[in-house]
Amino acid sequence: MKTLIMHPKDPTTDVLTGIYSSINNKTVINGGIPKLELRKLIITHDRIFMLGHGSPWGLLGMDQFPFSGTYIIDDSFVDELKEKTRNLYIWCHADQFVRRHGLSGLNCGMFISEVGEAFIYGFKDMDWATIEKSNEIFVHIVSKYINEPMGVLYERLFYEYGLLARTNPITKFNLERLHLNSPSSCMNLDKLAG
Repeated sequence: MKTLIMHPKDPTTDVLTGIYSSINNKTVINGGIPKLELRKLIITHDRIFMLGHGSPWGLLGMDQFPFSGTYIIDDSFVDELKEKTRNLYIWCHADQFVRRHGLSGLNCGMFISEVGEAFIYGFKDMDWATIEKSNEIFVHIVSKYINEPMGVLYERLFYEYGLLARTNPITKFNLERLHLNSPSSCMNLDKLAG
């Protein structure tokens, strides 16, 4: 299985490299290529991991991609992404992008990974250690099950990350915003918990 990892270079998301560090047969893109070349890579890979900062409109390029505009992954890639069912969309508000376009894969809503984000979402006195623990455990779990079927990855993430969510409010916040979408249905934590 060939995996394409889109992870624009940015020190605030370096922790996410742990998700794919042990994957064999991968192509990692941190910047430097135009969208036309990226489109060809998406077509020739079996699964696409998109990690970093973003919004409901796509994955931010973080000024790492020449002549590509603000977003390196945006609406212009929907047709190619619809052909893939084992994708990861890990950026803030990726769930809106995925749902709007009927895409498949593990995705998240707002995902708190920094102190400033915690503050914005009402965690006024959150310390870095609590956020860092949440980040590290999330990455560890995803990397452990990354080659399993998406349903297994999602269920294990829900369970194991959920253990930390009992004592870590940032983990609880993030866990409530993780989703698994498939072509015929949309799963979220409520369906697994119910």
